[in-house]
Amino acid sequence: MAGTALRRRLGHRRLTARLVETRDETATARTLRFAVPGWPGHLAGQHADVRLTAEDGYTAQRSYSLSAPADGEFVELTVQLVPDGEVSPYLVRDIEVGDEVELLGPLGGWFVWRPEQPGPVLLIGGGSGIAPLRAMLRARSAASPPFRLLYSVRTPSDVYFAGELDSPDVTLLYTREAPDGVERTPHRIDAADLTAYGLPAAEEPTCYVCGPTSFVETVTGLLIDAAHDPARVRAERFGG
Repeated sequence: MAGTALRRRLGHRRLTARLVETRDETATARTLRFAVPGWPGHLAGQHADVRLTAEDGYTAQRSYSLSAPADGEFVELTVQLVPDGEVSPYLVRDIEVGDEVELLGPLGGWFVWRPEQPGPVLLIGGGSGIAPLRAMLRARSAASPPFRLLYSVRTPSDVYFAGELDSPDVTLLYTREAPDGVERTPHRIDAADLTAYGLPAAEEPTCYVCGPTSFVETVTGLLIDAAHDPARVRAERFGG
């Protein structure tokens, strides 16, 4: 019902998107900025489907989170390379400024943050799951409630949006290798991390968790074990 109401308000459409800018995030991930005439706007946390059509008519379609808040008729997607994928290799390695793709969106109405939403916000991302959370961070204003981001990554070279995350509201949790000066020993996120760096259940934050399926299942379980209200825990997962 929520998704239907949102689509009525914003209206998802199938549109032509022209690439205007690219930025490498890691050795295997890239942010793509598209000009999309007719784009109806979106909420932080929504996603869009990218459709590619080959010369012989074969089509492939994949869904990607919108990694920046609404900005007129411009849309940003951040794509992680899947070596045997049908869409991500083209988007990460081959597409060039001026090229066009077909975009369907905006999609999704559950995993979103609205500016009028009350209460603090706890964002927890794993790997490329940072993409929609980055849109939420950038959509907030000085009047927004407190935000806290925990970002789990393997090594410093795997951090997306590195230049934007130097903030007391952001904690990087390394699982394999940490930079010099970081006291936390690299390990997968655990209950102690949520206590040390997150927001307590008593503050009633809305929690957004995004990443691989196993990561999301672990983190949502930790949040519920820590007495967070399951109704305030929203999850977006991908992969196996």
